[in-house]
Amino acid sequence: MVPRQRPGAVASLPVRYLSDIVRGLLMGSVYVVPGGDGGTVALVLGIYERLIRSLHAGAAALGYLLRGRFRDAVRRLGDVDWPFLLPLAAGIIVAAVTVASVIDRLLDDHPVATAAAFVGLVLGAAVIAWRLVERWTRARYAVVAVTAALTFFALGFRPDEFTDPGLAAFFGAGVVSLVALILPGFSGSTALITIGMYQPFLDAVTERDFVAIGAFLLGGVLCLAAMSTMLDALLHSRHDTVVAALIGLMVGSLRALWPWQGESGSMSAPSDWGAPLLLAIAGFVMVAGIGWWAGRRESPVSSLQSPVV
Repeated sequence: MVPRQRPGAVASLPVRYLSDIVRGLLMGSVYVVPGGDGGTVALVLGIYERLIRSLHAGAAALGYLLRGRFRDAVRRLGDVDWPFLLPLAAGIIVAAVTVASVIDRLLDDHPVATAAAFVGLVLGAAVIAWRLVERWTRARYAVVAVTAALTFFALGFRPDEFTDPGLAAFFGAGVVSLVALILPGFSGSTALITIGMYQPFLDAVTERDFVAIGAFLLGGVLCLAAMSTMLDALLHSRHDTVVAALIGLMVGSLRALWPWQGESGSMSAPSDWGAPLLLAIAGFVMVAGIGWWAGRRESPVSSLQSPVV
Protein backbone atom coordinates (compact mmCIF):
# COMPACT_ATOMS: atom_id res chain seq x y z
CA MET A 1 0.00 0.00 0.00
CA VAL A 2 1.39 3.40 -0.98
CA PRO A 3 1.28 5.81 1.97
CA ARG A 4 -0.77 8.96 1.55
CA GLN A 5 1.47 11.90 0.90
CA ARG A 6 0.86 15.21 2.57
CA PRO A 7 0.45 18.32 0.41
CA GLY A 8 3.77 19.50 -0.90
CA ALA A 9 5.44 16.10 -0.51
CA VAL A 10 5.93 15.72 -4.29
CA ALA A 11 7.73 19.05 -4.44
CA SER A 12 10.19 17.79 -1.83
CA LEU A 13 11.09 14.63 -3.78
CA PRO A 14 14.01 16.24 -5.68
CA VAL A 15 15.36 17.50 -2.37
CA ARG A 16 15.11 14.02 -0.83
CA TYR A 17 16.81 12.44 -3.85
CA LEU A 18 19.60 15.02 -3.71
CA SER A 19 19.98 14.40 0.02
CA ASP A 20 20.36 10.65 -0.58
CA ILE A 21 22.92 11.29 -3.35
CA VAL A 22 24.94 13.44 -0.93
CA ARG A 23 24.74 10.67 1.69
CA GLY A 24 26.02 8.23 -0.91
CA LEU A 25 28.86 10.61 -1.79
CA LEU A 26 29.87 10.68 1.87
CA MET A 27 29.70 6.88 2.15
CA GLY A 28 31.69 6.34 -1.03
CA SER A 29 34.29 8.97 -0.11
CA VAL A 30 34.94 7.44 3.31
CA TYR A 31 34.98 3.93 1.84
CA VAL A 32 38.19 4.49 -0.13
CA VAL A 33 39.94 5.92 2.95
CA PRO A 34 42.11 3.41 4.87
CA GLY A 35 40.38 2.92 8.23
CA GLY A 36 37.09 4.45 7.10
CA ASP A 37 33.88 2.56 6.43
CA GLY A 38 30.55 3.36 4.83
CA GLY A 39 28.50 1.47 7.42
CA THR A 40 29.51 3.87 10.17
CA VAL A 41 28.62 6.82 7.94
CA ALA A 42 25.18 5.28 7.40
CA LEU A 43 24.75 5.03 11.17
CA VAL A 44 25.86 8.62 11.70
CA LEU A 45 23.52 9.93 9.00
CA GLY A 46 20.52 7.96 10.29
CA ILE A 47 19.95 5.80 7.20
CA TYR A 48 21.35 2.49 8.44
CA GLU A 49 18.04 0.74 9.08
CA ARG A 50 16.64 1.65 5.66
CA LEU A 51 19.83 0.42 3.97
CA ILE A 52 19.81 -2.94 5.77
CA ARG A 53 16.09 -3.44 5.12
CA SER A 54 16.47 -2.77 1.40
CA LEU A 55 19.53 -5.01 1.10
CA HIS A 56 17.72 -7.77 2.98
CA ALA A 57 14.75 -7.54 0.57
CA GLY A 58 17.09 -7.57 -2.42
CA ALA A 59 18.94 -10.61 -1.08
CA ALA A 60 15.64 -12.45 -0.58
CA ALA A 61 14.61 -11.60 -4.15
CA LEU A 62 17.91 -12.95 -5.46
CA GLY A 63 17.39 -16.16 -3.52
CA TYR A 64 13.90 -16.66 -4.97
CA LEU A 65 15.20 -15.90 -8.46
CA LEU A 66 17.93 -18.52 -8.22
CA ARG A 67 15.32 -21.08 -7.16
CA GLY A 68 13.05 -20.20 -10.07
CA ARG A 69 10.32 -18.63 -7.90
CA PHE A 70 9.88 -15.59 -10.12
CA ARG A 71 6.64 -14.28 -8.62
CA ASP A 72 8.13 -14.28 -5.13
CA ALA A 73 11.25 -12.61 -6.51
CA VAL A 74 9.19 -9.81 -8.05
CA ARG A 75 7.23 -9.39 -4.83
CA ARG A 76 10.40 -9.05 -2.76
CA LEU A 77 11.88 -6.62 -5.27
CA GLY A 78 8.84 -4.46 -4.60
CA ASP A 79 9.89 -4.32 -0.94
CA VAL A 80 13.19 -2.67 -1.85
CA ASP A 81 13.16 1.08 -1.16
CA TRP A 82 14.31 1.97 -4.69
CA PRO A 83 13.69 5.77 -4.43
CA PHE A 84 16.16 5.74 -1.55
CA LEU A 85 18.59 3.03 -2.67
CA LEU A 86 19.22 4.15 -6.26
CA PRO A 87 20.27 7.76 -5.46
CA LEU A 88 22.37 6.44 -2.58
CA ALA A 89 24.10 3.91 -4.85
CA ALA A 90 24.69 6.61 -7.47
CA GLY A 91 26.41 8.80 -4.90
CA ILE A 92 28.56 5.91 -3.67
CA ILE A 93 29.69 4.98 -7.19
CA VAL A 94 30.45 8.57 -8.20
CA ALA A 95 32.46 9.16 -5.02
CA ALA A 96 34.37 5.89 -5.34
CA VAL A 97 35.36 6.72 -8.93
CA THR A 98 36.19 10.41 -8.44
CA VAL A 99 37.50 10.53 -4.88
CA ALA A 100 39.77 7.49 -5.27
CA SER A 101 42.20 9.41 -7.48
CA VAL A 102 42.16 12.39 -5.08
CA ILE A 103 42.84 10.17 -2.06
CA ASP A 104 45.61 8.38 -3.93
CA ARG A 105 47.26 11.71 -4.77
CA LEU A 106 46.89 13.05 -1.21
CA LEU A 107 48.38 9.88 0.28
CA ASP A 108 51.35 10.21 -2.09
CA ASP A 109 51.92 13.97 -1.71
CA HIS A 110 50.83 14.56 1.92
CA PRO A 111 50.77 11.16 3.64
CA VAL A 112 51.19 12.39 7.25
CA ALA A 113 48.59 15.16 7.06
CA THR A 114 46.07 12.99 5.21
CA ALA A 115 46.45 10.07 7.63
CA ALA A 116 46.14 12.39 10.64
CA ALA A 117 42.85 13.79 9.36
CA PHE A 118 41.54 10.26 8.84
CA VAL A 119 42.51 9.34 12.42
CA GLY A 120 40.25 12.12 13.66
CA LEU A 121 37.42 10.96 11.40
CA VAL A 122 37.57 7.38 12.69
CA LEU A 123 37.82 8.46 16.34
CA GLY A 124 34.78 10.68 15.90
CA ALA A 125 32.84 7.77 14.40
CA ALA A 126 33.91 5.53 17.32
CA VAL A 127 32.57 8.05 19.82
CA ILE A 128 29.25 8.20 17.99
CA ALA A 129 29.07 4.40 17.93
CA TRP A 130 29.86 4.34 21.67
CA ARG A 131 26.73 6.38 22.34
CA LEU A 132 24.62 3.84 20.45
CA VAL A 133 25.19 1.19 23.13
CA GLU A 134 22.17 1.29 25.44
CA ARG A 135 23.80 -0.37 28.47
CA TRP A 136 27.51 -0.87 29.05
CA THR A 137 28.68 -3.86 31.08
CA ARG A 138 32.09 -5.23 32.00
CA ALA A 139 31.68 -7.91 29.36
CA ARG A 140 31.06 -5.32 26.65
CA TYR A 141 34.06 -3.24 27.75
CA ALA A 142 36.06 -6.47 27.43
CA VAL A 143 34.65 -7.05 23.94
CA VAL A 144 35.89 -3.59 22.89
CA ALA A 145 39.34 -4.17 24.36
CA VAL A 146 39.84 -7.68 22.96
CA THR A 147 38.54 -6.78 19.49
CA ALA A 148 40.69 -3.66 19.36
CA ALA A 149 43.80 -5.60 20.41
CA LEU A 150 43.23 -8.42 17.92
CA THR A 151 42.60 -5.94 15.09
CA PHE A 152 45.65 -3.88 16.05
CA PHE A 153 48.01 -6.85 16.01
CA ALA A 154 46.43 -8.41 12.90
CA LEU A 155 47.10 -5.22 10.95
CA GLY A 156 50.77 -5.47 11.85
CA PHE A 157 51.12 -8.36 9.43
CA ARG A 158 51.06 -6.87 5.97
CA PRO A 159 51.80 -8.98 2.91
CA ASP A 160 53.38 -7.54 -0.19
CA GLU A 161 51.03 -5.86 -2.61
CA PHE A 162 49.92 -7.94 -5.56
CA THR A 163 51.96 -6.89 -8.57
CA ASP A 164 49.59 -8.19 -11.25
CA PRO A 165 46.40 -9.53 -9.61
CA GLY A 166 43.96 -11.52 -11.72
CA LEU A 167 40.19 -11.28 -11.80
CA ALA A 168 39.90 -13.92 -9.08
CA ALA A 169 41.93 -11.69 -6.75
CA PHE A 170 39.65 -8.73 -7.45
CA PHE A 171 36.59 -10.95 -6.89
CA GLY A 172 37.97 -12.07 -3.51
CA ALA A 173 38.86 -8.49 -2.61
CA GLY A 174 35.26 -7.45 -3.32
CA VAL A 175 33.94 -10.24 -1.09
CA VAL A 176 36.09 -9.02 1.80
CA SER A 177 35.90 -5.30 1.21
CA LEU A 178 32.31 -4.40 0.32
CA VAL A 179 31.11 -5.73 3.67
CA ALA A 180 32.22 -2.30 4.93
CA LEU A 181 29.22 -0.71 3.22
CA ILE A 182 26.87 -2.38 5.71
CA LEU A 183 29.08 -3.40 8.66
CA PRO A 184 29.92 -0.40 10.87
CA GLY A 185 33.46 -0.56 12.16
CA PHE A 186 34.70 -2.80 9.36
CA SER A 187 36.95 -0.82 7.06
CA GLY A 188 36.95 -2.05 3.50
CA SER A 189 40.10 -0.11 2.68
CA THR A 190 41.89 -1.48 5.74
CA ALA A 191 40.85 -4.99 4.70
CA LEU A 192 42.30 -4.35 1.24
CA ILE A 193 45.57 -3.19 2.81
CA THR A 194 45.67 -6.31 4.98
CA ILE A 195 45.31 -8.67 2.01
CA GLY A 196 47.62 -6.60 -0.22
CA MET A 197 44.94 -5.39 -2.64
CA TYR A 198 44.54 -1.70 -1.71
CA GLN A 199 46.93 -0.23 -4.28
CA PRO A 200 45.78 -2.56 -7.09
CA PHE A 201 42.17 -1.54 -6.37
CA LEU A 202 43.03 2.18 -6.49
CA ASP A 203 44.99 1.63 -9.70
CA ALA A 204 42.03 -0.20 -11.28
CA VAL A 205 39.70 2.67 -10.39
CA THR A 206 41.99 5.48 -11.50
CA GLU A 207 42.87 3.65 -14.74
CA ARG A 208 39.17 2.83 -15.40
CA ASP A 209 39.81 -0.92 -15.60
CA PHE A 210 36.11 -1.80 -15.74
CA VAL A 211 36.69 -5.55 -16.06
CA ALA A 212 38.60 -5.66 -12.77
CA ILE A 213 36.11 -3.31 -11.16
CA GLY A 214 33.27 -5.55 -12.38
CA ALA A 215 34.87 -8.62 -10.79
CA PHE A 216 35.33 -6.67 -7.57
CA LEU A 217 31.68 -5.54 -7.52
CA LEU A 218 30.40 -9.04 -8.32
CA GLY A 219 32.20 -10.47 -5.31
CA GLY A 220 30.90 -7.65 -3.14
CA VAL A 221 27.28 -7.98 -4.26
CA LEU A 222 27.23 -11.72 -3.59
CA CYS A 223 28.75 -11.15 -0.15
CA LEU A 224 26.29 -8.38 0.69
CA ALA A 225 23.39 -10.63 -0.26
CA ALA A 226 24.68 -13.38 2.01
CA MET A 227 25.39 -11.12 5.00
CA SER A 228 22.43 -8.74 5.09
CA THR A 229 20.00 -11.20 6.71
CA MET A 230 22.54 -12.31 9.32
CA LEU A 231 23.51 -8.74 10.17
CA ASP A 232 19.90 -7.64 10.50
CA ALA A 233 19.23 -10.50 12.93
CA LEU A 234 22.36 -9.83 14.98
CA LEU A 235 21.62 -6.13 15.40
CA HIS A 236 18.16 -6.99 16.68
CA SER A 237 19.14 -9.82 19.02
CA ARG A 238 22.63 -8.76 20.21
CA HIS A 239 22.71 -5.07 19.39
CA ASP A 240 24.88 -3.72 22.21
CA THR A 241 27.44 -6.54 22.08
CA VAL A 242 27.74 -6.27 18.30
CA VAL A 243 28.23 -2.49 18.44
CA ALA A 244 30.88 -2.97 21.16
CA ALA A 245 32.78 -5.31 18.83
CA LEU A 246 32.45 -2.80 16.00
CA ILE A 247 33.90 -0.06 18.20
CA GLY A 248 36.87 -2.33 18.88
CA LEU A 249 37.33 -2.81 15.14
CA MET A 250 37.38 0.94 14.58
CA VAL A 251 39.86 1.61 17.39
CA GLY A 252 42.14 -1.26 16.36
CA SER A 253 42.06 -0.19 12.72
CA LEU A 254 43.77 3.08 13.67
CA ARG A 255 47.05 1.20 13.31
CA ALA A 256 46.55 1.30 9.55
CA LEU A 257 46.11 5.09 9.76
CA TRP A 258 49.03 5.98 12.05
CA PRO A 259 50.67 8.90 10.18
CA TRP A 260 54.26 7.85 10.92
CA GLN A 261 54.77 4.34 9.57
CA GLY A 262 57.74 2.48 8.21
CA GLU A 263 57.93 0.49 5.02
CA SER A 264 56.70 -2.72 6.70
CA GLY A 265 53.88 -1.01 8.59
CA SER A 266 55.89 -0.48 11.79
CA MET A 267 54.84 2.48 13.91
CA SER A 268 57.34 5.18 14.84
CA ALA A 269 57.26 8.23 17.09
CA PRO A 270 55.98 11.49 15.54
CA SER A 271 58.63 13.85 14.24
CA ASP A 272 56.41 16.90 13.82
CA TRP A 273 53.01 16.46 15.47
CA GLY A 274 51.64 20.04 15.62
CA ALA A 275 49.84 20.31 12.27
CA PRO A 276 48.79 16.62 12.16
CA LEU A 277 47.24 16.96 15.63
CA LEU A 278 45.21 19.97 14.49
CA LEU A 279 44.02 18.05 11.42
CA ALA A 280 43.04 15.06 13.57
CA ILE A 281 41.07 17.35 15.90
CA ALA A 282 39.37 18.98 12.90
CA GLY A 283 38.36 15.57 11.54
CA PHE A 284 37.04 14.50 14.94
CA VAL A 285 35.01 17.69 15.41
CA MET A 286 33.55 17.42 11.90
CA VAL A 287 32.33 13.84 12.39
CA ALA A 288 31.08 14.55 15.92
CA GLY A 289 29.18 17.57 14.59
CA ILE A 290 27.55 15.52 11.84
CA GLY A 291 26.57 12.89 14.39
CA TRP A 292 25.09 15.52 16.71
CA TRP A 293 23.11 17.03 13.82
CA ALA A 294 21.82 13.65 12.68
CA GLY A 295 20.93 12.72 16.26
CA ARG A 296 18.78 15.84 16.60
CA ARG A 297 16.90 14.99 13.42
CA GLU A 298 16.34 11.29 14.12
CA SER A 299 17.91 8.47 16.12
CA PRO A 300 20.20 6.50 13.77
CA VAL A 301 19.24 3.12 15.20
CA SER A 302 16.09 3.83 17.16
CA SER A 303 14.16 1.04 15.54
CA LEU A 304 17.09 -1.37 15.77
CA GLN A 305 17.15 -1.24 19.53
CA SER A 306 15.95 -4.38 21.25
CA PRO A 307 15.88 -5.72 24.80
CA VAL A 308 19.45 -6.01 25.99
CA VAL A 309 20.69 -9.59 25.80
